[in-house]
Amino acid sequence: METKKILIVDDDVDVITVIETILKKDGYEVISANDKKEGLEKIKNEKPDLAILDVMMTTHYEGFELAQEILADKELAKIPVLIQTSLDVLVTTRADVQAMAREFRKDPNYSALQILLVKNVQSNEAGIDYRSEDGNNVWFPVSGFVRKPVDAEKVLTEIKRLLS
Repeated sequence: METKKILIVDDDVDVITVIETILKKDGYEVISANDKKEGLEKIKNEKPDLAILDVMMTTHYEGFELAQEILADKELAKIPVLIQTSLDVLVTTRADVQAMAREFRKDPNYSALQILLVKNVQSNEAGIDYRSEDGNNVWFPVSGFVRKPVDAEKVLTEIKRLLS
């Protein structure tokens, strides 16, 4: 069986070390980067099977920007992207998670939030709706979310789901 390669992009060396230890123990090859620029360079050169991205690095939305660049590149778009976050993920059973994010935006309990992370619990479709610095809402799909602090069992379960 071919060893799967996973890229971790995070500016926190301790987080990288924890995830790297978990993944290597389970037989994965791990590469890491500390910011968007280095992450994009490594993803283009190394062609990992999956990428785990932190959100806040050099800027507040650097991980989101990297995810969007990956999605925009035809060669890289097939690489699953997990967003690592300490934010709560809003769940739905609605097929269109983007439409659900827009519904959450209309709800007074959620309308003021800068970031909405939404996942369909049946299909595992997921995406992010965030307010950019110019005030516009930006939507893009992702493969899933990894909770901070890291739970080894949950991280491995999510990675195995995406790589199977």
